[in-house]
Amino acid sequence: MKYISQVLKITFFCSMLFVSATQTFAQNTQAKAANGKQFIVDADIPWQDLGGGLKRKIMSYDETMMMVKIDFQKGGIGTPHKHVHTQMSYVVSGVFEVTIDGKKQVLKQGDGFYIPSNIMHGAVCLEAGVLIDMFTPMREDFVK
Repeated sequence: MKYISQVLKITFFCSMLFVSATQTFAQNTQAKAANGKQFIVDADIPWQDLGGGLKRKIMSYDETMMMVKIDFQKGGIGTPHKHVHTQMSYVVSGVFEVTIDGKKQVLKQGDGFYIPSNIMHGAVCLEAGVLIDMFTPMREDFVK
């Protein structure tokens, strides 16, 4: 009986790894399909669930730039981070408290922000909304 229990645990663990790997592969395949896309039809692009009330769509990219759509639920957090990419973001909807290099600003529909390379930044979603992020060069880590 103990042996069967261990086999079931191992089988369950392996199946969970397989499901996780399959989902990651599907998301990466979808992201790679956006490479060089000239006409971007939002309805044709599946969401990637990032957890924590965030999901994204890789709209299009090439090696020099990338456009990403991020959907935030109220309370969703874009954890403070920095990267070598220059970033510009447009607030499509919602309200966000954006922090860039220690400075905070509340932004709403129609507003935007610019983040130079290697500057710490993050966002907290105060009212559910959507951001369009542009990166240069493209975020290779988003398609790996």
